[in-house]
Amino acid sequence: MLELINVSAGYGKQTVLAGVTASFEKGKLTGIIGVNGCGKSTLLKAALGILPISQGDIKIDGENLLTMSRNEIAKKTAYLSQGKNTPDMTVEQMVLHGRFPYLSYPRRYSTYDREVAGKAMEAVGIAELAHKPLYTLSGGMRQNAYIAMALAQDTDYILLDEPTTYLDISHQIELMKLLRKLADNGKGIVTVMHDLPMAFNYSDEILVIENGKSRVQSNPIDICGSAVIKEVFNVQIERLVDGRYCYVGI
Repeated sequence: MLELINVSAGYGKQTVLAGVTASFEKGKLTGIIGVNGCGKSTLLKAALGILPISQGDIKIDGENLLTMSRNEIAKKTAYLSQGKNTPDMTVEQMVLHGRFPYLSYPRRYSTYDREVAGKAMEAVGIAELAHKPLYTLSGGMRQNAYIAMALAQDTDYILLDEPTTYLDISHQIELMKLLRKLADNGKGIVTVMHDLPMAFNYSDEILVIENGKSRVQSNPIDICGSAVIKEVFNVQIERLVDGRYCYVGI
């Protein structure tokens, strides 16, 4: 389990997270939602040790993050940020970057590293694109390549910051189905999302962040049945008879 216990963090003198407590389990997809600027991206960076915390504890499978080296953290958690640049390399070359935590000096990829990268590309359906330049791929396929890189990193947890941004709706759905499959296969998937119905439709748990604090973390049914979404977003979500979620009155 990846745990944040009463965590505060920010930038300079500005506090963004104020006493957040949350937990993310293997085998579950957790959607993090909240209005713009509430601290969702900051939470991911704090959980990974990218951003220092000013208060609280972060634990990965019971081990305190502050006692772990960067390499140890990278073997447990993978991170896909927003607004990634498109490097001038092939798909396979980029996916192999996921093996960096396991390389010793000199940094040369072993046969095993290449096998892991190959299986990661197969898992997301881009094996036939291995030798294609990354910039030639569509937005959806490029996002799959980044996820393959995270899979090649061979971590228990994958944290993603709004991975559906800039994708058309069909690619958004394909991506969420892929993340759902990874969670069902045992990965702990934690993703910041801006599309509320999509978050509810694909997540096992929803974490609502409000003003830098964890307002609630629970399953979609319970949150949908409460007043939280109306109070935080000023919209309503409804669960249809077929189990899907949608906006009400929009």
